[in-house]
Amino acid sequence: MATMKYDFSVENLGECKVKSPIELSLEHGNFRAAYVTDNSYVRRQVNVYKGAEEDCDDKAKFMEKAGPREYIYFNPTHVTAGICTCGGLCPGLNDVIRAVVRCLWNRYGVRRIKGIQFGYKGFFAEQGYDTIDLNPDNVDAIHKIGGTFLGTSRGGGDRTSDIVDSIERMGINMMFIIGGDGTQRGALDIANEIDRRGLKISVVGIPKTVDNDLQFIDRSFGFETAVQKATQAVNSIHMEAHSQINGIGLVKLMGRESGFIATATALASHEANFCLIPEVPFDLDGPNGLLAHIEDRLNERHHAVIVVAEGAGQELLTSTNQTDASGNKKLADIGVYLRDRITEYFASKKIHINLKYIDPGYEVRAAVTTANDSIYCERLGNNAVHAAMAGKTKIVIGLVHDKYVHIPISMATLKRNIVDPESSLWRDCLDATLQPVYMVNNINTVVEKLKKDADEAEAKALARLEKVNGMKNSC
Repeated sequence: MATMKYDFSVENLGECKVKSPIELSLEHGNFRAAYVTDNSYVRRQVNVYKGAEEDCDDKAKFMEKAGPREYIYFNPTHVTAGICTCGGLCPGLNDVIRAVVRCLWNRYGVRRIKGIQFGYKGFFAEQGYDTIDLNPDNVDAIHKIGGTFLGTSRGGGDRTSDIVDSIERMGINMMFIIGGDGTQRGALDIANEIDRRGLKISVVGIPKTVDNDLQFIDRSFGFETAVQKATQAVNSIHMEAHSQINGIGLVKLMGRESGFIATATALASHEANFCLIPEVPFDLDGPNGLLAHIEDRLNERHHAVIVVAEGAGQELLTSTNQTDASGNKKLADIGVYLRDRITEYFASKKIHINLKYIDPGYEVRAAVTTANDSIYCERLGNNAVHAAMAGKTKIVIGLVHDKYVHIPISMATLKRNIVDPESSLWRDCLDATLQPVYMVNNINTVVEKLKKDADEAEAKALARLEKVNGMKNSC
């Protein structure tokens, strides 16, 4: 199989000739906030393995630092900016909207900022949604509520030509798109269509995925808040289970293909005895299956808490073979399935249990951010504005090794970030739960499956990279 060849070079609309209205220092070491230059980078990989070959291509090794430039591409008086939020809800959406608007208005003096309502569908005339004129007055307090001030929807990103038509009609020359994997792929298609038309419009993405499944970035905004709210749910269900005869608490959390929320919640709560994620298969039945281990736990401690990601154990259920408006596969309900199977198992053995099941998903998604997440959203929004003003395009803003960088959308969306079963994160989760490394009866079958899944993911990523390169060459 071919080797993945990353390219983190950033596209620019043109030469930056306009002096930035933000007054900062030109030098480091004079104790004043300074501009960032285009020759400032962050190394992609920090881990070093003896004997491993390092890619000598700078395009694969370094990511361009984000931040305000001394000279910018757009004259702020000529800017009309657009902002839209797409996909499911996530803590922090309003914080990001607020940050983008306030940085445009207060730092650069931009006075035309249009909020596109209800995601990509807000671009379509037949939907009948007017834009919202945004300014510091009407966004100043929106970080205090959950959801999104602009509304959101799934789908519509495949109508690329119609979206660009709408962007042209509104005179937008700077588009901020807040959304996850599918949304950002749509943003790249929009930016490529803009290129084909010879337009000078910056497209900057702010990655939104509560599952934390975008590649390269340290964490996505809203993830920390989601873990905080999920931890509260687990702590509550533990108290319920601990207070009952053979109490079992079962909590289903977000995580379609990546189990980061479930894993982090198990670590944070200190109360989970089993953490089930999509990346680590498990059996229900048999001497080393989940049900037998729950029984052992009840015999020893008389209560048990199980955290399960929504995408875990899908191979145990009947597939729906359906997709939602964003093209995501509709998952079978692993939470309800486990609840019923656990109940049936102990009933068949005439063992009394008291099982409580909760799914706090929508409560978590609509939550107001934690303080740290709010800080993160503010800085993401500010850096998105600095990038767009400097004419950067086809990028998302990400946090890599605690530094804010520009990542080409084409690289960030090649494949999903997942919990590596060999990683220290999962190892520490095993230490926290004390569950077996694998709850399966045939480890060889599992290893074969995981290897096959990894090979298929790599093949899809390579195919996507080839497609992206083809689109780039045709622009």
